[in-house]
Amino acid sequence: MEKRNILLLGAGGVGHVVAHKLAQNNDLFGDICLASRSLENCEQILESIERKKSYKDTSKKIQIKQINALDIREMIKLIKDLKISITLNLASAFCNMSILEACIETGSAYIDTAIHEEPDRVCEDPPWYANYEWKRRERCRDKCVTAILGAGFDPGVVNAYAAYVKKHFFDVIDTIDIMDVNAGTHNKYFSTNFDPEINFREFVKVWSWIDRQWVCKPVHSEKKVYNFPVVGKQTIYLNGHDEIHSLSKNIDANSVRFWMGFSDHYINCFNVLRNIGLLSEKPVKTVEGLEVVPLKVVKACLPDPKTLAPDYTGKTCIGDLVVGVKNGHKKEIFIYNVCDHKACYEEVESQAISYTAGVPVVAAAILIANGNWDVKKMVNVEELDPDTYLDLLGNIGISTEIK
Repeated sequence: MEKRNILLLGAGGVGHVVAHKLAQNNDLFGDICLASRSLENCEQILESIERKKSYKDTSKKIQIKQINALDIREMIKLIKDLKISITLNLASAFCNMSILEACIETGSAYIDTAIHEEPDRVCEDPPWYANYEWKRRERCRDKCVTAILGAGFDPGVVNAYAAYVKKHFFDVIDTIDIMDVNAGTHNKYFSTNFDPEINFREFVKVWSWIDRQWVCKPVHSEKKVYNFPVVGKQTIYLNGHDEIHSLSKNIDANSVRFWMGFSDHYINCFNVLRNIGLLSEKPVKTVEGLEVVPLKVVKACLPDPKTLAPDYTGKTCIGDLVVGVKNGHKKEIFIYNVCDHKACYEEVESQAISYTAGVPVVAAAILIANGNWDVKKMVNVEELDPDTYLDLLGNIGISTEIK
């Protein structure tokens, strides 16, 4: 069977990891192309791949292209010219609909890691997937286009975790608490671990699925301390997040919530930025008459997340705490991954946040390429077979533990 050609869109921190992992597994694919607005960023990734000797088949190199992912015609032309079979969307979440549209028109399979967003709309009414992606489900089915939504870690692996424990450990699920903590340090005064603009837009409203209905709470108003494996006790805050919006539909559970760990210092910095209006996505005018978006100014002032990697130490822990019933008895399981920042840098010159988001994308691409996940319709990760996925992840860098 002819091997599938891959298009990777996006040359940020996660795109960097995906490119390395594609190189490490390039014997499984046809031609691989990395495309971005910035050729310089693409070139830097290729230099990193060469430094780390990531190519499995050294005769097959990743080519690079410059592209505006918001331009649907340009995207369609690139996909057709390169005979792309699988498109990996690691570009901004603002580009999801244009990239998905190009895939539907050309027949390329599509994988992304986050829900689509519009620049002038923040934290829309749930379920978020219904506002954009799910409106294209019928077209994907009619055109036999495989589209796998939210295939990073969270969303992504945590969705597979929910499907896995439902399949193997529970008759009835009461609650799914997705918990994400970064117990590492990057030695910067303040920084986000991925795109600040997308990151801060999450912290406007907290939508949770509680007692089978959508509940909205103030940001960072609810917290608790949980004793995690390896990284120990961490303070986590209730937040809204992408995966809740598909899990509430696809997994029969009374409640689905998302918790993220933040230090007191992070919360203090966040509160100051928010309270003086610097996290607003709405334009303002300076006294000189310049129109600026405060959130974009903050993004420009903060470190680029991919520059944090060399000095990052410590570990992350991300997983699902699931409570339910099996054979008439209450059961509680924590299914999770622990990832080490320094180990990620030594392997692919990345930090663990980008690593855990990027490796699962390549696993999904491999499963489409070998036919296991080539379902010819639009799905979220929890709708697919979790066993094969988690086994493959363990082989390419993301282990799964269960307590």
